[in-house]
Amino acid sequence: MRRDQLEHAIRTACQIIGHDAVVVVGSQSILGSFTEDELPAEATMSTEIDILPLGDDGGDVARLADLIEGVAGEWSPFEEQHGFSIDGVDLDTAILPTGWRERLVKVQNANTAALTGNPQYTGWCLDKEDLCVAKLCALREKDRNFVGALLDAGLVDADVIGVRLSEVPAKHQASAGHAIAWLAARS
Repeated sequence: MRRDQLEHAIRTACQIIGHDAVVVVGSQSILGSFTEDELPAEATMSTEIDILPLGDDGGDVARLADLIEGVAGEWSPFEEQHGFSIDGVDLDTAILPTGWRERLVKVQNANTAALTGNPQYTGWCLDKEDLCVAKLCALREKDRNFVGALLDAGLVDADVIGVRLSEVPAKHQASAGHAIAWLAARS
């Protein structure tokens, strides 16, 4: 995945749902903080971008996520044409620490604008350490490889990730505990 593909996905998702902004919550939100040239290969391997629509309520978010998925999701003509898909997701997709919304990284430029130049759509990408928290709470092999590659490249701070793991909602503390143990074992 490349930064220009992320920008294309932001523009497309916003156009599909008729909103000016979306949140990128999956692994490719790392492209909000770094270009593909600055990242290890393990961080840009995914061919899907997880987009959380901004809606008024859970039902609206789910409807908008389904709309994105239907138009640009896996096996869609969009994926065939562009080589990546856009997955519409909801807030239950990622386990995130308190304060994550205040740390979102703004992606807005000429590539996120409509062809006429207006409107200019905005993609809000997860902060790099918040993204690592979400990945480590899932703790699948691909998530461990992703975070491990970012740590090895010195692009994220293990101490910040550890603190933020302690700030996930109480119902996810068991997952956070496993993630903290994984981080400790890497030291």
